[in-house]
Amino acid sequence: MSLLGLDIGTTGCKAVLFDESGALLSAASREYGVLTPQPGWAEQDARAVWRLAWDALCQAVAACPHDPPAALALSCQGEAIMPVDGDGVPLRPAILGMDTRTTAQNAWLAEHVGAHWLYERTGMPLHTINTLPKLLWLRGHEPDVYRRAARFCLYEDYLLQCLTGEPVVSQCLASRTQMMALDGSGWDVEILARCGLDAVRLSPVAPADLRPIGQLSSKLSRELGLRRPLWVAAGGHDQACAALGSGTIAPGAAMVSTGSAEVVELALAGPAVSTDLAAGGISVYRHVVPGRYLAMTLNQAGGMVLRWFRDVCGPGLLAEARQAGLNAYDLILRDAPAMPTRLLMLPHLSGSGTPLLDTASRGALVGLSFATTRAEIAKAILEGLTFELRTNIELLRNGGMPLERLHAVGGGARSHLWLQLKANICGLPLNVPDVTEAAALGAALLAGVTAGVYADLPAAVAATVRTAHTVEPQADMQARYGERYALYSELYPRLAELLHRL
Repeated sequence: MSLLGLDIGTTGCKAVLFDESGALLSAASREYGVLTPQPGWAEQDARAVWRLAWDALCQAVAACPHDPPAALALSCQGEAIMPVDGDGVPLRPAILGMDTRTTAQNAWLAEHVGAHWLYERTGMPLHTINTLPKLLWLRGHEPDVYRRAARFCLYEDYLLQCLTGEPVVSQCLASRTQMMALDGSGWDVEILARCGLDAVRLSPVAPADLRPIGQLSSKLSRELGLRRPLWVAAGGHDQACAALGSGTIAPGAAMVSTGSAEVVELALAGPAVSTDLAAGGISVYRHVVPGRYLAMTLNQAGGMVLRWFRDVCGPGLLAEARQAGLNAYDLILRDAPAMPTRLLMLPHLSGSGTPLLDTASRGALVGLSFATTRAEIAKAILEGLTFELRTNIELLRNGGMPLERLHAVGGGARSHLWLQLKANICGLPLNVPDVTEAAALGAALLAGVTAGVYADLPAAVAATVRTAHTVEPQADMQARYGERYALYSELYPRLAELLHRL
């Protein structure tokens, strides 16, 4: 019996079919863009995302005709918001999590609602990533669209309506919005009342017991050629699904996920919202595993910085890579120096994530000379991103959450160079699982519990998640990168004022 995980990321989607042991049977992916109509804005055509996701899903299922899926669940990017009409059709492009237009709305929330009060109730610090200030922005800046909207959707409930006709959002993803109580009791009516919002215009929150939310519509089932019902589960936030798919479920276990964004997820037994975590902008929200929580650091640029470099500074690279039978990123980094680069890259192309939370910061590349090569710049990007990762790991450690190792997942886990940089710069071993597409696997495991394939999620993890190999720190490179990290730590403080003036 196969299980289908549909992963909806910020810049692309993947449909992956797994068997009961976690072996990958087939997969298909599509890329899509991010619209930037104004500086700091990040929007997306949700209808195009749905069409591309359905194309990928159809391709993955068609590639495995002997074992059609029994159940499907979604892994979705968080915090994006879109107003939809009564038929579930978006009235404007989705405003993405990485969008930074809501500084004024966060100032209003701090003054009229209270940053500490919101953090204690929801686990979400004030930040432009959150759904709540985006909803306030829509109300203030596009009142006609706001008035006409029958409902305000995240990607999960929008796509579930496309698939089943039922717009339902998981407790996990709802708890990323800053509008749901951490205890899982549903939309927080007191927060909504203080903000003048109505829960009726938000999608119903799914129960925590992993029951199916419905079946794939008969029309779509016919398109897939299915002869039996396809159960659909709610799923959850993509990073929480990746935590599940990497085996990060026991309290104290930690994962680094490198995709469009780069995050660390630390599993918690309960909703630990401390002053230290709040000061560092660490969000705490509900895991897809019932009764568990996650503390999350965030670098919202992540792998998007390398993709930007590929597309803007390497025209023709994709075609060249296809001709050579290589991945474009492997081609870029093929001649990268073995030693630390002579460059420092501040990877704040969409502002900084935790712990700085400076939406006005921007990227900077320092140390260029006529001897600088394309490969050296590409490696400097990886170094800068990994220095940011180390800063966040130190933040968690200083907050009383020791990390002894990381499970590495996402597209970045397929690069040995990047994995070794993480081990050397952060001084931690990294376990790399057999399946690095952990978000899709996590969604498939949720589908499997829904369909009765596994008794519960711990049993699902035990049956499917295996470590392929471990990357250990190299003592000599760890020392060299310790010196580079000391220099990197000076970069933002020295540039911040100039970047703000720019």
